[in-house]
Amino acid sequence: MVSNVTRMVVLACMFLLSGCNSGENGSEAGDLKEMSVAPEDIATDISIVLEPGQLDWVGQKIFQNECAGQFQCLVHWNESEAFPSLGIGHFIWYPEGINERFVESFPVLVEYMKQRQLNIPAWLRELEPFDAPWADKASFESVENSVKVAELREFLAGTQGIQAEFIFRRAKSSLTKIAESVPEDRRAQLKTDLDALSSTPGGIYALMDYVNFKGEGLSDAERYNDEGWGLRQVLLAMESNPGAATLERFREAAARVLTRRADNAGNPIEKTRWLKGWLKRLETYKQPDDVTSSAEKSAKN
Repeated sequence: MVSNVTRMVVLACMFLLSGCNSGENGSEAGDLKEMSVAPEDIATDISIVLEPGQLDWVGQKIFQNECAGQFQCLVHWNESEAFPSLGIGHFIWYPEGINERFVESFPVLVEYMKQRQLNIPAWLRELEPFDAPWADKASFESVENSVKVAELREFLAGTQGIQAEFIFRRAKSSLTKIAESVPEDRRAQLKTDLDALSSTPGGIYALMDYVNFKGEGLSDAERYNDEGWGLRQVLLAMESNPGAATLERFREAAARVLTRRADNAGNPIEKTRWLKGWLKRLETYKQPDDVTSSAEKSAKN
């Protein structure tokens, strides 16, 4: 499990997104549309605090989603993909000459680890150019039990807390960029939804996991039939429903967006095999029963 996470200090990060106190869902959709909200108004101060136990829980959930908590899966090559996936977040790493529509994330993670002055394996640190050293799945499988791959797995197993922190920071940066890209008539609702999602561990987990899982939704390359499937598309697909919790509305919107992606995909495997797993993953986007922040404990008392 993610033992390193529990030793991390409290992360208190400011998402560059505005809080919008809507009371008891008192703002009607029509009223929200009439409000004019500038991007700079969105980029104010919701304080997001993940205490060690909460970050531990988020890291474990992401590791479980991507790897079923299995050590071997920390360096893995999925069927029907042209690249390996690494770490608790299955960060993408392209081999030389491969440049697909999906945003590459493993090199950015390694740069973050260098900034944190981690003891990165020498062969990985010195790799130039920084491309995955296996040309295809068969090449990877032929050396999967090598010393280098074993060393890489051990390194990723020992840095799970840093990986969770990286995912947290990536989500924060993504929300800022998404806020800047939202049409004016959707900004007020975006503020309200993000305020609610950012106020609980379950909502923060959903935001972190989804942007790591399916990206920001800002890249023009990540489209099928001009339709994206990232976090931006999910946030904009959230329908107004006064009787439903914000996290439930997020989960339902994500299901619609991912189903649309599978329908639009050229490769039938997305619909026949992958979609079922994606929808099952969304079912984990719920408030945890056993992870409570200090503020929540104080409120109960």
